Amino acid sequence: MWSLISRGTERLVHEGRVPESEHQRMRAPHQEGNFPFPVKYGYAMVGIVEDGPEALIGRHVFALHPHQSRFRLPADDLVPLPPGLPPRRAALAANMETALNALWDAGAGPGDRIAVVGAGLIGCLVARLAARMPGTEVTMSDPIRRRADIAAELNVNFTSDPREDENFDIAIHASATAAGLAEALGRLGQEGRLVELSWYGAGDVEVPLGAAFHSRRLSIVSSQVSAVSPSRRPRWPHRRRLLKALSLLDDPALDALIDSEVAFEELSTRLPALLARDAPGVATVIRYM
Repeated sequence: MWSLISRGTERLVHEGRVPESEHQRMRAPHQEGNFPFPVKYGYAMVGIVEDGPEALIGRHVFALHPHQSRFRLPADDLVPLPPGLPPRRAALAANMETALNALWDAGAGPGDRIAVVGAGLIGCLVARLAARMPGTEVTMSDPIRRRADIAAELNVNFTSDPREDENFDIAIHASATAAGLAEALGRLGQEGRLVELSWYGAGDVEVPLGAAFHSRRLSIVSSQVSAVSPSRRPRWPHRRRLLKALSLLDDPALDALIDSEVAFEELSTRLPALLARDAPGVATVIRYM
């Protein structure tokens, strides 16, 4: 029925910027082909079961599978959607997993002041989850001023001013730019923690470790969805985390993030524009019906 284009990661694949050292680690589940090309990629699919165990036939399910109109998987690789969850919104599940894992890695809790730098899909999901914790003060930052409207839908503050303020307990960086990384560090207070969610692919990224980085005793931790956060790993297998991500999508405010869709039959001609660095919008889904 639907799949989601994970714009940041799929842009790197499209540009051939998956480093050789990461060719195996960055394989999508059920990927065909090898990096750099040709590959069948994607990992956010929602469909209807046509054949299989009787309990699943006719059910809407989520699967970590590349963009494809029909496929066959083991039944254990399918996750039934929670009752009432719209299938179109369910295509956000893999990205919601990433956002949930990031908040676990951040150690965020009620009352924290949290800065989210980068108002793309991942940044918006992190901001919305953080704002649902009691007493948190969440500010999302992005140079695209019109994303203030989305921040309002998510009930979080918004700024397009990159100046340092040093008032935040946690900063979560999701802009995939060196400027965004510098801004996120600049927003942290004494002994604050930055969670780096961006994946840059091939190439080097400048990290500003001079100035007050050491005197303020800041820390930087990476967050990557392939492994469950260490704070939850002993009790949370991947399937439990995915089930929780699906349940967290029971939030109509998240529909504002899906601002465009494209028919699967048109994808081969439209994908380059959708993955361009200046592509408008936050999230695009692929329509199969």
